[in-house]
Amino acid sequence: MFSVLLGIHIVTGAVCLVSGLFAMFAKKRKGRHTVAGEIYHGAYVLVFVTALVMSVLHWQESQYLFYIALFSYGFAFYGYMAVKRKWRNWLGAHIGGMLGSYIGIVTATLVVNVPRIPVLNEWPVLVFWLLPTVVGTPLILQVGRRYRPRR
Repeated sequence: MFSVLLGIHIVTGAVCLVSGLFAMFAKKRKGRHTVAGEIYHGAYVLVFVTALVMSVLHWQESQYLFYIALFSYGFAFYGYMAVKRKWRNWLGAHIGGMLGSYIGIVTATLVVNVPRIPVLNEWPVLVFWLLPTVVGTPLILQVGRRYRPRR
C-alpha cells in the first residue's frame, strides 16, 4: 500500500513541478495558463492526499511532511479558489496562493531528495528548507506588483 501511494505521490509531484512552470510562464489568459493551472491543482490534490496518508503511516519518520502538505496545499487551495470565486483582489490572492504552493512543493522535493544527492547532501539541510522561500518570495512580490489592480 505504501509503495503504491509513494509512486502516485512521486508522479503527481513531478506533474506539479512541470505544470506549475508551464502555468507560470504562459500568458495569463484562458488557454495554456488555465489548462496548466487545472492540471497543477488536480495533481496537487493527489500530492496532498498521498502526503497526508503516508506521513500518518510513518509518523515518526515523516511527520514534518504532514505539516508541509497542509501548509502548501492551503496556499494552492486559496489561490485556486480566488480565481474560481473572483472575490475582491482575487488576482493577488491567486498569484500569492499558487506561487506559495509552488514554493512548498519545491521545498518538500528538496528536503526529501537532497540527502541522496552527492555534494548537496553535505550542505546543511536548513539551506534547502529556506532556499525556495528566499528565492520565491521576491518573485511573488514582483509578480504581485505587475498584476496589482490599477486605481
